[in-house]
Amino acid sequence: MAAPPVVDLPFIDEGLAADIASGLDAVEKLLRTSADSEDAFVKEASKHLIEAGGKRFRAMIVLLASHFGDFSAPGVIPGAVVIELTHLATLYHDDVMDEARVRRGSPSANALWDNKVAILTGDYLFAQASEILADLGPELVRIQARTFSRLVRGQIRETIGPRPGVDAVSHYIEVLADKTGSLIATSGRFGAMLAGASPEIADRLTSACEAIGVAWQLGDDLLDVASSAGQSGKTPGTDLREGIRTLPVLYVLASTAPEDARLRELLSGPVADEDVTEAVELLRANQAMVRARAELMSWVGRARDDLMTLPDIPARSALLALCDYVADRSG
Repeated sequence: MAAPPVVDLPFIDEGLAADIASGLDAVEKLLRTSADSEDAFVKEASKHLIEAGGKRFRAMIVLLASHFGDFSAPGVIPGAVVIELTHLATLYHDDVMDEARVRRGSPSANALWDNKVAILTGDYLFAQASEILADLGPELVRIQARTFSRLVRGQIRETIGPRPGVDAVSHYIEVLADKTGSLIATSGRFGAMLAGASPEIADRLTSACEAIGVAWQLGDDLLDVASSAGQSGKTPGTDLREGIRTLPVLYVLASTAPEDARLRELLSGPVADEDVTEAVELLRANQAMVRARAELMSWVGRARDDLMTLPDIPARSALLALCDYVADRSG
């Protein structure tokens, strides 16, 4: 699952923009230091994805959330680094699970070396994150452990699929919430807690950020079908070729309408290259896309509702504008 990028945020006021830029610079420096090792190979492998660039979206969420308290509090930057290290570690593991050969425009760790090295490197980054986290207090350690549990649970659920009798759509949304929403939610909670914001504010930010994460992934589902290659960064129908059952696909497969018979046939497994154009055109015209967009908008609405209960400060405006961006990017 693709991670949301750091978008160009013209809606942030100048003071907040400067604070975020300064904070991200500090995160980047500590992130690189935290991946150091006396062993040259461990250092090379652990810094591979860091040096490949990255969006630092979750770190930005930590920094935005910290503005609901004292954003200069000493734990904010280390907390953001913990979140980024955790995210990077999951990418190493995801590439093994997905047999991915490229990550961020560079060969994946499993392609450069092998699956064992990629898995162990991910484990090393988890360990480095835990070492930093230990200095931030037991409550944050507990929250991180629960988040890690959700990340793993989401991957397991995705791997085995829904059990007999379980609604496939509900199962899919739960996977998105665990695999993507949970760490973005913890980003919001860490930022608020480490800045000394009230528990009520931390709870609202956590809920809003999880909803943003789920909405983002649902937007990716729509973009795979509706976008041009230039808009989404990948060829339309990539998920269809790989047999990934995204939300619109699940809606079609659950349909019993006779007019959906051909599309159900095409989407019953990985779509052959010669059938992708037909499948994309049929899916674009199908009511499943409207239903999937409605589901995305319901998650954006949840996020906005939570954010509107927060103090009216520039960071809230930035997060609300991010909700608008998530809604608009998928059309």
